[in-house]
Amino acid sequence: MCMKTNNLLTIALFFLFISCSFAQQGIDSVALRFSAFINKEDMKRHLEILASDDYEGRETGKEGQKKAAKYISQQFRDYGIKPLFPEESYYQVFYLLERKPKGTITAAGKDFRFISDFYYYPGFADINLKVEDILFLGYGIEDSKYNDYEGKDVKGKVVVILDKEPFDKKGRSLVTGTKDLSKWSKESRTKSAHAREKGVRAMIVVKKDYLTALEYSKHYIESPTLMLEMDTTSIDYQKDRKRLPVFYISENMAENLLGKDFLQTTSALISKNKKSITAIIPASVHIQIDRDNNRLSSENVLAYIEGTDLKKELVVITAHYDHIGVEDGKVFNGADDDGSGTVAIMEIAEAFQKASAAGFRPRRSILVMPVSGEEKGLLGSYYYSQYPVFPLENTVANLNIDMIGRLDDRHKDNPNYVYVIGSDILSMDLHNVSEQANTTYSNLQLDYTYNDPKDPNRFYYRSDHYNFARKNVPVIFYFNGVHEDYHKHTDDVEKIDFEKMEKITRLVFFTAWDLANRNSRPELNGKGVKK
Repeated sequence: MCMKTNNLLTIALFFLFISCSFAQQGIDSVALRFSAFINKEDMKRHLEILASDDYEGRETGKEGQKKAAKYISQQFRDYGIKPLFPEESYYQVFYLLERKPKGTITAAGKDFRFISDFYYYPGFADINLKVEDILFLGYGIEDSKYNDYEGKDVKGKVVVILDKEPFDKKGRSLVTGTKDLSKWSKESRTKSAHAREKGVRAMIVVKKDYLTALEYSKHYIESPTLMLEMDTTSIDYQKDRKRLPVFYISENMAENLLGKDFLQTTSALISKNKKSITAIIPASVHIQIDRDNNRLSSENVLAYIEGTDLKKELVVITAHYDHIGVEDGKVFNGADDDGSGTVAIMEIAEAFQKASAAGFRPRRSILVMPVSGEEKGLLGSYYYSQYPVFPLENTVANLNIDMIGRLDDRHKDNPNYVYVIGSDILSMDLHNVSEQANTTYSNLQLDYTYNDPKDPNRFYYRSDHYNFARKNVPVIFYFNGVHEDYHKHTDDVEKIDFEKMEKITRLVFFTAWDLANRNSRPELNGKGVKK
């Protein structure tokens, strides 16, 4: 009896010593304890299911995506997380219009066909536009060193432009004055965004490498696209969806529009004289894009863990569980994109729920939300941002994970890294929490290479965190970069580095744990926080 009491006392003193030691190092022993529920074995088990051929590439609105939603929600149920919605549902359902691409452009009595003669990317409304002339606008550039817009009234016009930018005979750009490309070539939306601001009605871009460009993006060009069926009078929705119609045409089609030798002669003269050449081309043109619509539904899956004294505030943790489906009989399993992020946040949900069940419920509430529709234009997160289940003003941060299972070429000799994007853009407080969590627990290399909204890769805008950021919610985007299997059917489970995934996922958990339990929420930059 006496000896047993002494042993218990010894054990109690040991744990007290360990806890004090952790406290001196700034380590939360509870967070450390429950982070153990995030492990590579479970991640692999989940991913081998979600990224299997049985799930048919998890395309939004299709059977594979719905199977994935069912699997994820069953795991949440098994963890002991109660469903949020009526009828024991974890789903925030949203509706979509599937739009099958098609269209014709008629010029001088000849019909040009979608794919064989021209292609376009989604994002603009259907149009039925007739004009009696078109404006050849050089390269569509307005810059201090080279200007195609000077003296031109482009409002309401259909303009035809050359791809890329002009160079002189020595191979120097007329824009940069060097052999380096300008933003007009490097950033794909620069020309169209500028033309839209100028009032251009539609833009036609002549592609020298038409077939190569078409093949590279064929999946997106030919596949049906989705748009949200929602309140289209919303100012945000109209603003985000009202893009300029842009059509990419073959040189053969360009010759029919402009004349046989026009392109070669004009581009040579621009290069020689180092000046823009523009011209009104008399050509009766009829652009008709009238896509068929099919109504579908999709689901965000919500796992809500209620907090304690600060439960009205919450931390939202996201990843998209959809991918791009099946093409030519090949299943695009999306093990990295974004099966890796999906299983990561499933593990984070389990860790928070285990802590709560053991009496260590976080102060702020946690919402773990695998979203759908990311590959179709961030649709699920957009819908949540417009119709949030919990007020966005009470959302203290969004932590988003998209592709953490592979290495990119920059880090092929160092897997101990993660790209961090957005952490300081809205809140330096959030950035500091992130840095401290990494220093205390993980010691990963936090790479800020892409942490700039103006980065030409535009990663800040390309995953679901952006729909929180645009609503002024501080965000962190965790990402490991693109690789040779990005958006290919070869993005499979056997290529995933689960040990690295485990470490990054634990970092996200530690960051979320701190955000959920600290006294104050991250302040926005400009409100007492210096960036």
